[in-house]
Amino acid sequence: MCPTEENDLRGVTMRARVRALGAVGAAALALPAMTLSATSARAASRARGISVGAGETYGLRATTRLTALSIAKGGTLAVPDGYSLTMTVDGVETGSMLTATLATSTTIAPGTYRGDIVLTVAEQHTATFANVTFPIRQALYAGTEGVVAARSALPAVTGGRVTDAGARGIRVVSDGEAFDGVYVADGGTYTLRDARFAFTGNGRCDFIGDGTAVVGTGAGTTLVLDGVRIANKGVVRGGVVAADGCALVVKNSRIRCLNGTLPADYVPAGGANMLVVPWRLGISGNVRATNLLGTNTTATYIGSSIESETWGAFSVDSTADSRATAVNCRIANLGDEGYGTFADGNVLERIFGCEIDAGTYTTIIGASDATVHYGDSTRQTVAALNSELGLGLSAAELAALPVRATRASSRGFGVMWHGAGTLHIDGSTVLDTRHTAFLDKAVRATITVDGSQGARIHAGNGVILQVMETDNPGSINGVYTEPTDDPVRDDGFDVTQLHDADTTASFTAVSLRGDFCNARRNGQNMALTFDASTVEGVLSASVSRHAVDSISSAEYTELGHVTNTVRPVVNNGVLVTLTGGSAWTVTGTSYLSVLSLDADSTVTAPAGRTVTMTVDDEPIDLAPGGTYTGAITLTVR
Repeated sequence: MCPTEENDLRGVTMRARVRALGAVGAAALALPAMTLSATSARAASRARGISVGAGETYGLRATTRLTALSIAKGGTLAVPDGYSLTMTVDGVETGSMLTATLATSTTIAPGTYRGDIVLTVAEQHTATFANVTFPIRQALYAGTEGVVAARSALPAVTGGRVTDAGARGIRVVSDGEAFDGVYVADGGTYTLRDARFAFTGNGRCDFIGDGTAVVGTGAGTTLVLDGVRIANKGVVRGGVVAADGCALVVKNSRIRCLNGTLPADYVPAGGANMLVVPWRLGISGNVRATNLLGTNTTATYIGSSIESETWGAFSVDSTADSRATAVNCRIANLGDEGYGTFADGNVLERIFGCEIDAGTYTTIIGASDATVHYGDSTRQTVAALNSELGLGLSAAELAALPVRATRASSRGFGVMWHGAGTLHIDGSTVLDTRHTAFLDKAVRATITVDGSQGARIHAGNGVILQVMETDNPGSINGVYTEPTDDPVRDDGFDVTQLHDADTTASFTAVSLRGDFCNARRNGQNMALTFDASTVEGVLSASVSRHAVDSISSAEYTELGHVTNTVRPVVNNGVLVTLTGGSAWTVTGTSYLSVLSLDADSTVTAPAGRTVTMTVDDEPIDLAPGGTYTGAITLTVR
């Protein structure tokens, strides 16, 4: 029997070693005989090396160790159905390549390899997304009873110590395609400490973690990373994926993922073949640093750095009933584009005490029922998370975590909605953007900002909230065309009442400077409530325009960038309520459908100017304690 990988793994516990020998040895002995079609006698006879000529197939029945391997173009190394093949050279996974751009299986690339070569024949396991099934290969597979050597390419794990409960100080390096580092599933519990992962080359599908450094998946699975360093470069060569009910905790770690080079024949696609971010989001890139997926999944990152070059750093996609949390983390795009966090599906995403340094958006809310919360990492908050999520933080760890405020900055926009969802901002959070702070693309956005602890909002372009038509063309090859006609009044839509699909924004104890514009054409109101707050700006119905008349994939950076011209309300009501002694300083003509002031609140103009109001073209004195409904125009003179 050829040497097997478990003979070379140092530091495995005796129980794991015995199970590994039994599993892999039995699997190797049980492999069916293979037909070596057109295989040279010379290739089959060499003890320390294998040479496979053009058109030849060399069949492997068990894990094999070599010092030399040569595969000519058109030559193939093959294993029986139900098994996968992984090659390591001097402990580095290498040589694997997808059989075609969007294929799901890999082969060993033609070439000459020398060194300590191990060809690992492992039991195959699969994962399915969007009706596509992927065979997954990994250095280390862990399940309910610990390491499953029969599914692992253990020669790719170097240094450190591996046990059934976890691994410390290991290193996994890969420059092949579609290879994972550590894969924990089947309700297993596993802890990685001080591990290092360095992957180059492309992955295949980050919706199931094919090509990702660390993956945890399945109900009952618990995966903890502490002091882990991940440095990847490649298309969908992600850092960490948690899916399908896994409970993931990442502490004191650093994850950095850089873009790779797309195959020359790749045509952008969705679903299981999505290798690049959809350009309709207004960004580019081909790798996400982290991803949370599936139902009842939890992922918590504490005191860690999460960086992607573009696309996305902290992603939640295709999920339901899940919770994503970051405490005292750095979440960043290293390039000029991308998002800090993404919230898709019915997820609660909490960002406490974090620094977000985003290229285009601090957060994208992508589907209904998503809730995002920016706040402080107070002692009480973190202790409650520890209990709720079962994080296992000790009293010493809790005491050592500094209390921090969230600082979310963007070289583009702040939070963008292309699906309905909710945003809460409180504590001492600061949201600082170069462009619009809150960008709502024709969906229900619910916003609450509590400034009682010092929360602040700053929009560099002077627009705090923009409600607009969606400029998403809806398909990869689509083109958005700016409407040129005037909207037509829908008599069945009440612009003075709040509807379930309307956007609402409530601000408490905060000082705001900037405009709020509702440019929707077809039945969506914007309701603004200010309590014990001040706001200086234009609050109005409007018509928005892009700088270009049409937007295709070539002009994707124009998405979301509009200018406003204030216009009377048509189907885009603006409902403004001031309570608790709030003050609105009107800086320009504003068109509303409802204005309500309590007895302590005021509407004024800037110093040296006056503001007048008409309702249905009739002059009305602005007085505290009144509610005005109709076609309201506020004019500054």
